[in-house]
Amino acid sequence: MGTVVDDAASAEFRAFFERHYAELARLAHLLTGEPDAADDLAADALLALWHRWDRVRAADHPVAYARGVVANLARSRIRSAVRERRRVALFWSQREERTENPDVAGMLDVRTALRRLPFRKRACVVLRHAFDLSEQDTALALGVSVGTVKSQTSKGMAELQRLLGAREARQQVHAAMAHTGKSAGGDR
Repeated sequence: MGTVVDDAASAEFRAFFERHYAELARLAHLLTGEPDAADDLAADALLALWHRWDRVRAADHPVAYARGVVANLARSRIRSAVRERRRVALFWSQREERTENPDVAGMLDVRTALRRLPFRKRACVVLRHAFDLSEQDTALALGVSVGTVKSQTSKGMAELQRLLGAREARQQVHAAMAHTGKSAGGDR
């Protein structure tokens, strides 16, 4: 009888993996700014979910739980990099490229500005504006209150407006994040 339950859990996890892997990798990319690490972080998060699959599948919001795991792994990765290099500025200044294409330049400006935000503000802005998550879903993903999401998103957007110039910073952020290739099928 245990094999039937194990097979059902395995099939359920496989379906969850196929439905949400791309979204989780995209979240990792936007949070860390490291496209090469995104797949690894998403895979590590899904491995952690598999080890706790009985608890995850019983949760009210398994996708929010998964996003929280990715956010925590991304935070740990960033902290490790900062400790290794001892300065955040060195960590984020590696791949600065300028181009004459205004859309690409705008996207790079937004990503550079995002990298300057503290992790929680960046996570709130990314989840709210790139993933179009509700305040409630963002709070669930990050393990914080809705009030914290509201506050951190507002402060993060204000900081982005200061860094990018007040003119249409919200639209620039939305447009730049849309170019990261939203995956279909994300739960709201």
